[in-house]
Amino acid sequence: MPLTVVLAVCLDSTALAIRDSVWRSFGYTVTTTGSIREAIERFKAGDFDMVLLGHSIPAESRERLTFLIRASGSQVPVASICKSFGDRDSFADATVGSEPSELLLGMGELVAKSAKMLAMRRVQNELPAYKAPWSA
Repeated sequence: MPLTVVLAVCLDSTALAIRDSVWRSFGYTVTTTGSIREAIERFKAGDFDMVLLGHSIPAESRERLTFLIRASGSQVPVASICKSFGDRDSFADATVGSEPSELLLGMGELVAKSAKMLAMRRVQNELPAYKAPWSA
């Protein structure tokens, strides 16, 4: 199983500590941050496979952080952890539930989807453009 490196941003240090131990027990390498400023610094300095945004962060801050990640040119998937069923952050690549099983399932699905898309881009960039035999 490949190593998955996650940047987890959450303003609730208790929830972050609990989730961090769960993530690590499932093989994720996690860098945790308790502030937006620290998250930006860590993101710039690191190489992450996913960014998780906790529901304790105000919606406008989650959106701004996602925008900054995209503005950097990064295609790293951003998942927003929802507080309750049905919540959705349209700016994030995925919204995952906060219950441990939902969270882990959502993380796994997002990482798999991201890896598949990256592999497809690599294949597309390596294949020569198709040229019909009847064209000049």
